[in-house]
Amino acid sequence: MLLWWWGGMSSLFGKKEIEKILPHREPILLVDEVIEQGDDYIIAKKYINEDDPVLKGHFPDYPIYPGVYIIEGLAQSAGLLLLRSFEEDSIPLFLGIDEARFKKEVRPTCELIYEVKVVDKKGMVAIVDGKAKVDGQLVAKAKLLVGVKKADDSLQGSKSEAGNV
Repeated sequence: MLLWWWGGMSSLFGKKEIEKILPHREPILLVDEVIEQGDDYIIAKKYINEDDPVLKGHFPDYPIYPGVYIIEGLAQSAGLLLLRSFEEDSIPLFLGIDEARFKKEVRPTCELIYEVKVVDKKGMVAIVDGKAKVDGQLVAKAKLLVGVKKADDSLQGSKSEAGNV
């Protein structure tokens, strides 16, 4: 899963390709590039820039990248992983979060690495294990429930099915 660590951090694809897959756009598109991707995992990156608008208010004198943005970045990375096997008019859904923990602050000028691995999958719904790292150190982790929906369709599987993934 960590082949990018040994061979350098060249990206598989960047923001333009990501925008062809995800419906998110600035300022809430929180994945800048995909470094590595396999059948059941993805490794992506977000550059935390000093001029990021969220840092102007969180917090002006001591900017910290918000934990909820880190979790959303993990969910978007999971969406990139899941959407590759669905039609173009599909959208990712963030259905739930468990066991979220924040271990270290994420400050401006960091490269935030998202590592997401599918733990279980049923139909269009999956449980993923997400880890966010800076300089190889864990800064946040969570288990996420994510799904994929065709535009204008209902999510396949009932709520009870989603809970049993």
